Amino acid sequence: MRRRMQQSVVGQSRGDRVFGFINAFLLVVGLCVTLYPLLFVVSASFSDPKAVGAGKMILLPVNPSLSGYQYVFQYREIWIGYANTIFYTVAGTLLNLAVTLPAAYVLARRDMPDRGFFMTLFLITMYFSGGMIPSYLNMYNLGLINTRWSLLVCGLVSTYNLIVARTFFATTVPWDLHEAAFLDGCSDFRTFVSIILPLSTPIVVVLTLYYGVGHWNSYFNAMIYLIDRRKFPLQVFLREILTLGQFQQEAIQEGSYSAEEMAAMVRQADTANMIKYAVIVVSALPMMVLYPFLQRFFTKGVMIGAVKG
Repeated sequence: MRRRMQQSVVGQSRGDRVFGFINAFLLVVGLCVTLYPLLFVVSASFSDPKAVGAGKMILLPVNPSLSGYQYVFQYREIWIGYANTIFYTVAGTLLNLAVTLPAAYVLARRDMPDRGFFMTLFLITMYFSGGMIPSYLNMYNLGLINTRWSLLVCGLVSTYNLIVARTFFATTVPWDLHEAAFLDGCSDFRTFVSIILPLSTPIVVVLTLYYGVGHWNSYFNAMIYLIDRRKFPLQVFLREILTLGQFQQEAIQEGSYSAEEMAAMVRQADTANMIKYAVIVVSALPMMVLYPFLQRFFTKGVMIGAVKG
């Protein structure tokens, strides 16, 4: 094996070796650029917030402690937001799949009349929207303001995901299966549930990741449609912590407050800096743990659904 590898290396031209070296160098640079922010956030979550704010921490933790995580575990609203985010992610993703997959299957069928016209209507929504104010008025007229349904119904179908799923159904599942199912007496619904879905695991996993990550990171719709803090997702509380820390830093730099007020602001800024990195780690951890288990389905599904056709 080693001799074969040596022969392959010797057989390469100078241009091939230069090309391979450049590719390896670019991959290493890309790996460092990708890993450094992750390592920095993890290290900052264990470091002294004053050292992080002063720029003393570059990669490894400075004066490591678990104070940030201890504060997070004691902060009740963070766990309320965590539970809400899990609910929005699970329920929202299931609703997204329940609507997107059947719609994509119908648009992929050859016998669907005027499917090009309906696909055009979907494509228009990728470039034009009603705007924030009309959308809010629509949700208000539907009675969905300050309800959990506002986050589940809004953006129920992603046109991009619909196109990816439609392409997968059209190019991967043979049309002969539909004809065979029809001859066996299967209805369209039975064909979709019993034949198409079992053969579509890769694209289902892709859409699950797309929709799940979108729900997990979403905060803008919650800021617009929700009033009750007990319904806020985790990302809204995280944004409040980040905003508070930034505001306190700006107020301290202005220096237009009394000594007591400045001391209180410094303590609040240190507290915000102490917990914000811990909250980022806690909020991002589930997605980072889940992705390696679904990576092989994700790669296969997104390539088949996006490249072919």
